[in-house]
Amino acid sequence: MVIKNPEKCEICGKKRVITLGYGPHYFCDKHFVNFFETRIKKTIRKYNLISPKEKLLVALSGGKDSIVTLKMLHKFYSKRNEIKAIIIDEGVDGYRDKAIKLAIKTCKELNVNYKLISFEKEFGITNDKLMPLLIKNQKLGGTCAFCGTLRRHIMNKYAKKMKMDKLVTGHNLDDETQSFVMNVFNNDFDRLLRMGATAGVIEHEGFIKRIKPLYETPEKEIIAYCAYKEIPHYSQDCCPYSYTAKRNEFREMLNNFETRFPGTEFSILRFYENLKKELMPSKEMKIEMESKLKKCKNCKEPTQKEFCKTCEMIEKLKTEANKNEKENQINLKNKKPKSKKVNLKENEIKNNSKYNKKLTCSTTKYKK
Repeated sequence: MVIKNPEKCEICGKKRVITLGYGPHYFCDKHFVNFFETRIKKTIRKYNLISPKEKLLVALSGGKDSIVTLKMLHKFYSKRNEIKAIIIDEGVDGYRDKAIKLAIKTCKELNVNYKLISFEKEFGITNDKLMPLLIKNQKLGGTCAFCGTLRRHIMNKYAKKMKMDKLVTGHNLDDETQSFVMNVFNNDFDRLLRMGATAGVIEHEGFIKRIKPLYETPEKEIIAYCAYKEIPHYSQDCCPYSYTAKRNEFREMLNNFETRFPGTEFSILRFYENLKKELMPSKEMKIEMESKLKKCKNCKEPTQKEFCKTCEMIEKLKTEANKNEKENQINLKNKKPKSKKVNLKENEIKNNSKYNKKLTCSTTKYKK
């Protein structure tokens, strides 16, 4: 048994600059970078995520995860695979525009073709317009739930339009373990089954297969990799609506466990992998599930109902917007004074105890 010196790199003996508690591993910057990149390549091989000549579409936000994903694919797979990027503008003033600029700049530096799609153009709505409607009528759901559904709709739709074979996302180890625990707490069995390095349960021509090269990579190591490689990425304030995300609570909880008991997240992932083998539907059940899929009457995307979830959401928002417009017209007719403009974020936190204002995306993601 080799006894490691916590002050020295376990590979070359030079001064240690980073410690990975779950090993424990001690690395200098050079050998940490090598360890990091090697694990991503191993993940891709282990789960057979990428085959030669497949066309890969990277969902690029401008943040650390998607930027690193694009750079890794470009470095190791650009000679045998065509790589493009899709950038989505959800319409959050003062936030998305900064990240989008970084995403576009990265694409130009790597000579990667990209497509920029906006919520405004695609759905006639932005997150900034969406938030007041959801705050007024919380039965509609949360901002993050709407945003995530609309983004997935766009990614799948344009991956097909661009004739791509795989859709690549930057989901990391932390994202996956948080999702697993959330699905358990929410009793969301169907969504739990759809998790994995390759997302989804069935294969259907209407869905482009989604893959996650960072599936086994901890978030803090992505941050460290960006620092050592000096990779520009958007790392300032998180989305101003992230305070409504239930995920913040789970991220905080798992971060605490990982700090106290290094390796917790890897253990959760391995447990899920073993569980999924036992729970996956049979071949016959998958065929039955595929047979139930049909085209949405509105957008033609695959769904089991008449209308897909995205179109249902948009219809609910239009109904709510029309309702608000009628109320405003009645108020004007009755000459009621307009209500003073308030800061929706601060006002909602103040009046709704279900949100923990101390736990935002930035405080839980980048906590040391």
